Amino acid sequence: MPPPSTAAAVSSIIRPTPPPAVSFHPVPLPQIRRRSSAGAAAASRLAVARAAASGARGGGDAETVFFDGGAHYGDLAANLLLGLTLLWLPLTLAAVSRAFILRYRFTSRRVTVVSGLSGADRTDFPYSSVTSVVVVPRFVGEWGDIVITLRDGTKVDLRSVPRFREVADYCRSMAAAEGSLVVS
Repeated sequence: MPPPSTAAAVSSIIRPTPPPAVSFHPVPLPQIRRRSSAGAAAASRLAVARAAASGARGGGDAETVFFDGGAHYGDLAANLLLGLTLLWLPLTLAAVSRAFILRYRFTSRRVTVVSGLSGADRTDFPYSSVTSVVVVPRFVGEWGDIVITLRDGTKVDLRSVPRFREVADYCRSMAAAEGSLVVS
C-alpha cells in the first residue's frame, strides 16, 4: 500500500476538474417580416427591368451554348503517364493546369475563354472579329488545338479541345454568317 501522500496525488490527477463557469446572455433576434404579394410583384418587376437594362433578351434572340467544357481528359491522362519520365514533367504540369484551370465556351454570339485559379481571367470575342480558324489534331485526332486569328492580328490558341473539328466548323460557320471570315 502506497503512502497516503502519494495516493492523494494520484487521485487528484485521475479526478476531473470542474468546468469553468460560463454564463450566457440571450440576444434578441431581429424580427423577420414577410413580403406581401404587392412587394413580391414589385421585386419581380425590378428584376425584369434590370435584365432589360443589362441587355438580356428573351425569345428568339437568346444566346445558345454550342460547346462548354475544359481540356480533353485524354490529354491529361497521356501527359500524366508520360510524366513518369522526368523529361516530360514540365509538359505534365502544363496539362494538369489546363485540366483544372481552363474552360472554353462557344455560344451563338461569342467565344469565351475562362482561365486563372479563380476564373478571373476571361476573354470574350464575337464571331464578327474572327478572320481565320485553323485546327491542329493531337493524339491520332482524339483532341486538338484550335488557333483563331482575330481582326487585330491577335491569335487565340485553344489547347486540347475535345470535339475540335465540330467546334472549329461551328466557329467558321458563325464567322462566315457574320461576314468576317477570310476564305483562302
